[in-house]
Amino acid sequence: MRMRPWLVQRQCLSASRPAALGGSLCLRTLSSLSPTTTTTTTTTTTRPITTRISSLPPSRQPLLPPPIPQLRRAASSTPTTKDGPLERKSASLEERISKIPISRYRNFCIVAHIDHGKSTLSDRLLEHTGTILPGQDNKQVLDKLDVERERGITVKAQTCTMIWNYPKDGQDYLLHLVDTPGHVDFRAEVTRSYASCGGAILLVDASQGVQAQTVANFYLAFAQGLSLVPVVNKVDLPTADVDRALGQMEEVFELDCKDAVKVSAKTGKGVGDILPAVVERVRAPEGDLDKPLRMLLVDSWYDTFRGVVLLVRVFDGTVRAGDRLVSFATGNEYAVGEVGIQYPGAVPQRCLRAGQVGYVFFNPGMKRIQDAKIGDTFTVKGKEKEVEAYPGFEEPKPMVFVAAFPTDQGDYEKLKDSIGQLVLNDRSITLQKDHSDALGAGWRLGFLGSLHCSVFQDRLRGEYGSDIIITEPAVPVRIVWSDGKEEIITNPAEFPDGEDHRLKRATLYEPVVAATITLPEEYLGRVMELCESVRGVQKSVEFFNATQVILKYELPTASLVDDLFGKLKGATKGYATLDYEDAGWRESNLVKLNLLVNKEPVDAIARVVHSSQVERLGRQWVTKFKEHVDRQMFEVIIQAAAGRRVVARETLKPFRKDVLAKLHASDIGRRRKLLDKQKAGRKRLRAVGNVVIDQSAFQKFLTK
Repeated sequence: MRMRPWLVQRQCLSASRPAALGGSLCLRTLSSLSPTTTTTTTTTTTRPITTRISSLPPSRQPLLPPPIPQLRRAASSTPTTKDGPLERKSASLEERISKIPISRYRNFCIVAHIDHGKSTLSDRLLEHTGTILPGQDNKQVLDKLDVERERGITVKAQTCTMIWNYPKDGQDYLLHLVDTPGHVDFRAEVTRSYASCGGAILLVDASQGVQAQTVANFYLAFAQGLSLVPVVNKVDLPTADVDRALGQMEEVFELDCKDAVKVSAKTGKGVGDILPAVVERVRAPEGDLDKPLRMLLVDSWYDTFRGVVLLVRVFDGTVRAGDRLVSFATGNEYAVGEVGIQYPGAVPQRCLRAGQVGYVFFNPGMKRIQDAKIGDTFTVKGKEKEVEAYPGFEEPKPMVFVAAFPTDQGDYEKLKDSIGQLVLNDRSITLQKDHSDALGAGWRLGFLGSLHCSVFQDRLRGEYGSDIIITEPAVPVRIVWSDGKEEIITNPAEFPDGEDHRLKRATLYEPVVAATITLPEEYLGRVMELCESVRGVQKSVEFFNATQVILKYELPTASLVDDLFGKLKGATKGYATLDYEDAGWRESNLVKLNLLVNKEPVDAIARVVHSSQVERLGRQWVTKFKEHVDRQMFEVIIQAAAGRRVVARETLKPFRKDVLAKLHASDIGRRRKLLDKQKAGRKRLRAVGNVVIDQSAFQKFLTK
């Protein structure tokens, strides 16, 4: 029985995938069977398969297989470059913003102590203004770093633009919000945020009341002339005492808290009362659209594809894509590639106007983060003489220095790239090359504090998967030599040994901080005893209500590195809070403490400490290091020494073979001969043998 031609075609096409391959085969079969299409085979091979088959009579059209799902999705999801979702959102925002005059702009930030609810309140404000949709997933929306979400803290100040319709007058207001860090190590972020704001929400936890960094942030904001809106958060907690918190704010800050806003950022209670208070109490920014561009660089970060992206505050004029700008600090010229706002993600705009805060990047991009100097002023090329530069910011000074080494020297280049990427986005870190005889090539890093160092290490491991060995944090030391020359040493290995005759006539100084400690009165005695034990000098004691005390001390910076905050929490059952700022230098009796292994110093474990701390720290070192060093075939002596004086020692016994095992009933002379022979061999081995210390021993020793 002869099979019909169209049935042959149906089987051929249905068995062939993809359709493009099977179609060409089936068309050749179809052409050979159908006399009406043989003459057009060569001219129709470039047409779509479905077009050529559809020209056949209905009775002879084959049954085509369904189209491939992947191809169908690709065809249906082809983006339109001119009318995509991002473009429509950008155009809609641009239209609304263009109708808002500068008198209805409000730039404000949220400042508070650690864990008083700044980021949670930011989430509720974004929901209230319609910037983001309400939902259970809105937790720390503005915290973009993984380490911020893991630790529940804010490390980088984050910004967001919101548009809110004020029910009282029915007008749109352009609100710019800055969520600031709470920890003292990141105070530079808070200071820079104030430059782009006209007011601040002073947030206080209803259960904890005014804390140390609440006080510090208030004085910073007050010095900048910001309008303050007092807000009491966490009023829904069972332990909340709103009246006590308001009383503390009135007594300590002399604020009128009659109109203070009481909210619960977690549940959203009272959040709707915050924005009316901001609109009414925070002044609008000043600026003139007709003046030449005057733009302040507030922050910057590095993008792999765009180069350096700038966060800017426009004081006068406008900036748009295509403008040629000049930097006052470097004199470099740049062509603007794109401008936009954070809403909360980056949304491009046609221009940024006076009073706005947004982002700018250049085309071609700025390659070096060092060219983006925080506090720099930009203007349009040719208008440099008409524009006054902004005073700028004081660069934060590193207070804690550590050495970082790769666990495997083969990973040096990989770790170098990873550290370089992180330093690009955190300009407060100082970086220089270092070398250790024990750990090999590495870097010396400077941080603003111990938490800053810990966060950097977590980010390096979390974002780049790099394992590093970080030495114990150290503080800089200032040496004034007898001839009047000064030297600041950040690496303890470079500190002169006690045998150096010049050191006897030199004057040594250590850095100190002005610390503010807030604590309940019942723990005052313990905290004062703790501060005295670390060589602190009391400055003042203030009782600002029946239960709370503000204690001010001048403390050595080295005590902060030595986990003073943890000891403070332990002494007060977690109730004390600490804030500090640099207070200069103080003359001190400092010595260099070395760890010796078989009388050879280990340069990776060296520290400059006060003479009163030498015995305690030396004993701690040798005891801990003994636990992590492997036994050798000879005796290993571990010592802690300050100059020539050994302050602590531990001995690691060698592996020992029982040379008397083969002797049963021999005389004492035979036994003594074998023991003396073993003793002589040990002596020779100790003279020529080297102690091999594994990298893991350093890693375990340096891990707290």
